[in-house]
Formats: sequence, C-alpha cells, structure tokens
Amino acid sequence: MKYLGSCLCGNIQYEIDGEFENFFLCHCKSCRKDTGSVHAANLFSSKAKLRWLKGENKIKVFNYKNSGHIKAFCPNCSSALPNIQMNGKLLVVPAGSLDSDIDIKPSGHIYLKEKAIWDDNLELVPKYEELPQ
Repeated sequence: MKYLGSCLCGNIQYEIDGEFENFFLCHCKSCRKDTGSVHAANLFSSKAKLRWLKGENKIKVFNYKNSGHIKAFCPNCSSALPNIQMNGKLLVVPAGSLDSDIDIKPSGHIYLKEKAIWDDNLELVPKYEELPQ
C-alpha cells in the first residue's frame, strides 16, 4: 500500500510504501505538549518505507532532552511529520499528516496514567459539524 502525506503549507511532501502495524493514541505529557491536544495519533511500522517527495532539506527534528520523544516538523507551518526512530527500525507517522485515507483503526490509548484531567467522557460533549454560532 502507498500513502501520501504533507504538512499544512505543502512545502514538505512524502510517500509511505508499506503497511502500518500499530496506531496508538498517546496521552503522555510530552505528546500532549507537542500536539497541543488531548493526545497524539501516531502510526507505527517496522517495515514500511518513507520517501520524501518535496522539502526534505527543510525538515526540523526535535528530540526532547534526548529522551527518544522525537518530533519532526515543518519550520514554516509547524505541522508534525514522519520520523525514523530506534536506530532506523521504526517509522513513526503522525496520522493527521497523511493525505491518503487509511483503513487501520487505533490499536489503543497509551500512557493513560498521564492523561489530562479534562480528558474524561469526551464522547458526551456536544458535537457540531462546524464552528457553533
């Protein structure tokens, strides 16, 4: 399977060739900080190949305190981008950076012990198709 992805401004584009083995929603404090949201949504593969189509030389990479919490991003629009971890053994792809549809559903929520206190019963919060008036 091939998947296409890009950053928000379009300066960086990529292709993934292969399948994802896992799809985790991570609630750790680091993921919440770098996404600005309740959790990160990342796809993982030990076999898929990443190929940059445009802008590879522009990508910035941040490794938080050399902890292995790595975020690749576009310096123009700050969108999260794929990165290679664990000495080249693991491809991590922010699900929201994909332009192609995927058929894999999340494998699970992880690091729930660090989840935000406002991350309870979110399924009960009102839902709107667009910004409410």
